[in-house]
Amino acid sequence: MSSTHEMPGFSLRQLSYFVAVAEAGTFAGAAVRLHVSASALSLALDELERTLGVQLTVRRRAHGVRLTAAGTDTLRRARRLLRDAGELAAATDGAGGDVAGTVLLGCYPTLAPAELPALLARFAAAHPRARVEFAEGPQDVLSRRLRDGELDLALLYDHGLDPGLELAPLSSNTPYLVLPSGHRLAGRSSVHLREVADEPMVLFDLPPASDHLMTVCRAAGVSPSVAHRTATVELTRSLVGAGLGYTVLAQRAPGTRTAAGDRVVEIDLADDPAPLGIVLARSRTVQPSATARAFARIATGPARSRPA
Repeated sequence: MSSTHEMPGFSLRQLSYFVAVAEAGTFAGAAVRLHVSASALSLALDELERTLGVQLTVRRRAHGVRLTAAGTDTLRRARRLLRDAGELAAATDGAGGDVAGTVLLGCYPTLAPAELPALLARFAAAHPRARVEFAEGPQDVLSRRLRDGELDLALLYDHGLDPGLELAPLSSNTPYLVLPSGHRLAGRSSVHLREVADEPMVLFDLPPASDHLMTVCRAAGVSPSVAHRTATVELTRSLVGAGLGYTVLAQRAPGTRTAAGDRVVEIDLADDPAPLGIVLARSRTVQPSATARAFARIATGPARSRPA
């Protein structure tokens, strides 16, 4: 008994045009990106909508393009189809058996400097024909991009994550105290948070690290007096180095000197703070590509190294 499979009436080019328009938000922006005319994009999108029998966009001359609910769902599926097609084309271009697609990887900003370089190097050595494109960003943004199929995987902290994500534990960071080098407690090997509770705090204010820090403070019976809030670890350390307060961080820094030239000291917390887990996350509803699965194996494998 034989069976036939009906071929779709749309093309990969139409899908790629649709994705470009959706990402740019305007036909003009997508046209510049793809080096085609806006009218060609409009015609391709018209044909795609007719073939699928559904309206994908609402087009407003002065306000660009907005996706309909069907368009949002189609965008996720189109990205996956285009990624799989690219992976298939790469896999048939010699050296059969090795993965050769592209992994779209997200990473929480403070994890990126310590985690990404060695991981990318190991993956490149194991799969030289594959590529990794990575994007840093806030954890809530990366989580949304995972759910929407814009990212294959993401390195995140395991704190307050969407239950729609599947998590593979990698390691954890234990929060520690950072003080100016001339602080009265700078020579100690460990310090209780309550010993600095009356001093100003410099808060690295980027969830989930900041949320976890407040959990650590509450567990130690401390309600910190926040004098300054920053969006980067380096500015946080520089303000501490200038004597403007203390801070608590999770990711260890490679040295004791700040960008401003001052020195800080890193001291263990005697409060036995809860570690902040690091995970590799992916969407439960998006089937991972072969290249993404290969990357996950490298990331979670025994050869994984940790920074000192």
